[in-house]
Amino acid sequence: MKFSAITLVLAGVIGFVVGNMTDRQHSGVALAQSAAGSQTPNDGKLRIIVFGAHPDDAEYRGAGVAMKWAKLGHHVKLVSATNGDVGHWQMAGGPLALRRKKEVLAVAQGLGVTTEVLDIHDGEIMPTLENRRMFTRLIREWSADVVIVNRPNDYHPDHRYTSILVQDSAYMVGVPFFAPDVPPLKRNPVFLYTSDRFQRPNPFRADVAVGIDEVVEPTLDALLLMESQIHEGGADGNAGLYPEDPAGRQRRREEVRRNLARRYAAQADNYRDALVKFYGPEKARAIRYAQAFEICEYGRQPSQNDLKQMFPF
Repeated sequence: MKFSAITLVLAGVIGFVVGNMTDRQHSGVALAQSAAGSQTPNDGKLRIIVFGAHPDDAEYRGAGVAMKWAKLGHHVKLVSATNGDVGHWQMAGGPLALRRKKEVLAVAQGLGVTTEVLDIHDGEIMPTLENRRMFTRLIREWSADVVIVNRPNDYHPDHRYTSILVQDSAYMVGVPFFAPDVPPLKRNPVFLYTSDRFQRPNPFRADVAVGIDEVVEPTLDALLLMESQIHEGGADGNAGLYPEDPAGRQRRREEVRRNLARRYAAQADNYRDALVKFYGPEKARAIRYAQAFEICEYGRQPSQNDLKQMFPF
């Protein structure tokens, strides 16, 4: 009887470990890594992972500061939680997913970062246990010092649930027997939210603002490679938005470039006080383009000196 009981306990432990190890295999994760490479040995550089719901979200929200980090030798990874396979007015399914993955790979190459697209259908991501384990593993595998995502109050369900999954991972990344096939992080990362316009239940608070003037042009060059979304309008587009004639296409490219530049200029204007905190009044007044971040209450809570080390610009 004693032998049988021990056997049952061992079988349960083995089943737990094997079950956790196979979750990632059965999750349908599709790796899409740029020439910048994937995980590297500990070299004293920062490791940043940026999550977005679709193949363009992490790019829009993180591109400028990601390029600044990359230029200093830090390691940045952009992750799309879904494959974007319904995010277009004219095409869908596998062909669109492949097209969007190709676009974000090109963006990553332009920024000097790594990217990964998860093979979850656009519009269908849910805050499940399997996905919580997947997100926890992604953060651990990248040995992240900083984790960035949008806030959970958002108009799109994919945006909301991607944020919730990152939040749900904020404690679990350090729990040894949760997803035990990947070692837990010894130090909890700092979790940051990207800026948005939503006011309920609470508006965005800029704890950090980073000037991106010196990288704004190559950042725009990289983002404009997402033709299906930025030129053709994604799910909200139409045939007349990006016409076939060269002159019409050039006008559209110039229009979307101006719109993107205005987005980053608005952040500089809206969060000038946060820029002053980090750059001082004189330098802050001169900054034309910026990106702002809010510290999540979960994860490690950084001091002002910590933030200056995390954003060494």
